[in-house]
Formats: sequence, structure tokens, C-alpha cells
Amino acid sequence: MFEKTTLKDWENLVQKQRKTDDIYAVLQKENLEGISVKPYYGAGGASLPVLPKIEESTQLVSYYDENLESEVFAFLLDENVENLSEKLVFINNKDLAEHILVEENNRYISLVDPIEDNQHAGLDEQLTRELLAKNFERNICIDVSLHQNAGASIVQQLAFALAKAKELTEKFGSEVLSKLSFRFAVGANYFFEIAKIRAFKLLFNEFSKEFGLDLWPYIFAETSKRNKSISDPENNLIRSTLEISAAMIGGADAVYSHDFRIENANSLSREISFKQQIVLAYESIVNVFEDAANGSYYVEEITRQFAEKAWKLFLDLEADGGFITAISTGKIQKMVYDQATEEQRWVAEGKIKLIGVNLYPAKEATKSIEQLYDSSRIKAVRLAEMFE
Repeated sequence: MFEKTTLKDWENLVQKQRKTDDIYAVLQKENLEGISVKPYYGAGGASLPVLPKIEESTQLVSYYDENLESEVFAFLLDENVENLSEKLVFINNKDLAEHILVEENNRYISLVDPIEDNQHAGLDEQLTRELLAKNFERNICIDVSLHQNAGASIVQQLAFALAKAKELTEKFGSEVLSKLSFRFAVGANYFFEIAKIRAFKLLFNEFSKEFGLDLWPYIFAETSKRNKSISDPENNLIRSTLEISAAMIGGADAVYSHDFRIENANSLSREISFKQQIVLAYESIVNVFEDAANGSYYVEEITRQFAEKAWKLFLDLEADGGFITAISTGKIQKMVYDQATEEQRWVAEGKIKLIGVNLYPAKEATKSIEQLYDSSRIKAVRLAEMFE
């Protein structure tokens, strides 16, 4: 029989190997999220409950291509496609959402967000009513993918998504909550991104209980553009594979891979980008689990931290008048700007490593942070643009 090994035994061993009494000072790493990450984990508190998905297995979404029509079940559409049969259709265009003819044997989910993210926009109530009148499974999308691509923190993304949902409930009542989909971009920090999706499930479920409901969110997750570069597109392919894996393990209901080529995209690169999902789903089988990370000491702990921090930020936004007020005053833009520019500084200093950009080989900066970012608006910026 093996002898029982305690956490203290492991601690003593690490102290001896690292030749230090303060192993936490040596092994703990700083992060931009303000999340406390231990160098190792033992049994912590009780596991969170299983966080369910809406879909039985994560749906693999492809940009529409007629050559894939017989092979693919879920398509993202920017333009109308007639005679689709027995498909899951994600509507990615406002005009298409307003005019599409719904076929009875298809399923329809809107990716159209009626709340724009600029100082002069609020909630488009007319568009929202038109969307709610459609015979879709999910009529309205709350999209925070732009915020991730602009450099918002995970805590900010979660709080913004919840604050947008609150704006809709105030105008259209709590019944709107069951008609929402949520769109997130998934970044490079693997375990943090798994925890992000799980944390939002906790947050949305808790939020729905404030209205006497017990709902779980429909989550559409896509690969980030923020950490991709023009050069070395093969590196982009590896990064996006990890992002899709994190989304599936975190429990997204649907996943979508952007083309791994920033420039010179073609039908082959689009097909390869989609087939990342196929490999993960059919060889790693990570899309079928309801909550694959449940019980992981590390992921459970950071899930709790993200949820707690995001709930606090959400309450702060509500106390200041809500999401639309915060956008109109420039508060949210400034929050994202501060976070994004700090992340860019970490890239410039090499604290965040991007292979082929600031490491192997290290390129010289061609643009300053001030040239890339604008504190008055939320815009997508790739970290590699500083060196391109």
C-alpha cells in the first residue's frame, strides 16, 4: 500500500528542491486578471454543482460553404441561403435576421446584438421587437466577443454580458432571458478561458433567480483574433485549436473557428479552420461532456474567483446606472482601454509571449500603444499589430 501523502509533505518537498522557505513567492505568477493562482492545489472546498449545457453536445459551426452543405449540421450565415434542410442556423447579420424566411425543419439562433458598443448608441428597441417576433429558438444575442478582441479582461467580459442582459430585462421583462444567446471570444489563457465560460453559467443562473427563474445560458464561443498574427499563420492554427478545446471543455453550446489566416484566406484555410473542431470532437471527444472541468481543484477555484469579481463589477455598473449609461459616459471604453494597454505593455516587455512575434524571433515594435488604442472607443486590436 502507498503511504498517505499530505499537502504539507508536497510543500516540504518543493521547499527542499527549490531551496527556499517561501515557495509561494518563487512559484506564484502575476496575472492581469487579479486572480489568485496557487503554485499547486490540494482538495479545496466542495465542488461546484455540474454546470449544464443547453445543447446535448457542443455544436460545431462552419461558415456557410455549399461544398460542406451535406457534411455540416450547423452553419453561420451572413447572407440568405435557401433550401437548407435539417440544419442549425446561426444568423450573423441584422438585415438577414429581419428578412430571413424560417423553415420548419431548421433551428435558428440569432447572433444579432441590439445593444451597440459606442457612445451614441443604446438599445435598439425596434430591432429587439422585430427579433422577438421571429420564430427562432434564441432571438437575441448578447455579444461580448468585441470586448475580448479589444483587450477587455475576463472579469469585464462577464460583467458586461450580465449588464447587457439586465438592460434587456428592464425593457422587455424577465421572459426575455430564455430567448438570449451569449457570444464570447475565447483567448489564449487555457484554464482561465475554461473558467470564464463556467463562471458565466454560474452568474447567469444566479441572475435569473432574481426573477424567480432557474435558467442556464446558451453560449456561442469563437476563437479570438487578439492573439493572432499575419506572419506564421500555422501558429494561429495551433492557438485557435487550444481555444476551441477550452470552449468545449468549459461547456459552450456551439463553437466557431475564425480563419487562421489573417491575410490571404481561401477556401482551404476556411475548411482547415473548421476541421479543427472535427478533430477535437471526433478524436478527443471533448464536446460531449456536460461539465468536463467539474471537480478540478484549480479550475473550480478560479471559476469561483471570476464569478465573484464579475458579480461585484456588475453591481458597480448597475449602481452607476447600468451598461448603456456606462457606455454613453465613456466609462466602459476607459475600463477596456486601461486593461488592453496594460496587456499590450506586457507583450512589449515580453511578459506575455507570442511565438514568432516577440519570441523566436523577436521583432522590433513598429507602432506605439498610443497609435493602436483609443480610450474613447472599443475596437479590436491584435497584439501582434505592434510588430507588423
